[in-house]
Amino acid sequence: MIPNNGMRLMPLLTILCLMLLASSSCLAQTSPPKSAAASQKEKTLTMHAKGPFDVKLAPQTSPDLPQDVLSRMSIDKQFHGDLEGTSKGEMLIGGTDVKGSAGYVAMEQVTGKLNGRSGSFILQHSATMNRGVPQLSITVVPDSGTGQLAGLTGSMNIIITDGKHAYDFEYSLPEAH
Repeated sequence: MIPNNGMRLMPLLTILCLMLLASSSCLAQTSPPKSAAASQKEKTLTMHAKGPFDVKLAPQTSPDLPQDVLSRMSIDKQFHGDLEGTSKGEMLIGGTDVKGSAGYVAMEQVTGKLNGRSGSFILQHSATMNRGVPQLSITVVPDSGTGQLAGLTGSMNIIITDGKHAYDFEYSLPEAH
């Protein structure tokens, strides 16, 4: 267990999360199987969106959580570039007493314009760091797209260079009619 030294846990876990984000790549994009008739009817476009984003993580109190092991943070992002919008979400972080080992899960709802198409969608994060070796997956929750983003599938990678955050989002959408 991580020793409970008040708010010292939050900076440690924040650093671990940022290390995971900085040195990870996402799992391959997957789509649910469709019937041959549905595949012929609905044409999709596979695209990339890139750009910078700003993120604010704020510690949240959770009296029911074991504070020396688990913590919770709110997520507030501003996306720029091919994705112009905002997101709000929650992150649950688990730490261990082994240096370089931790994990987090998060959900965030993104609202804005993706290459000119308006709507919202949900991103699901799952990350672990096993003694310094990171693994990260950020995927679009199936059927979470709304408005002109209905039918959105995809995966996102986060890049951190010199303390600045950027995203690389590979996604598919049904063609606009």
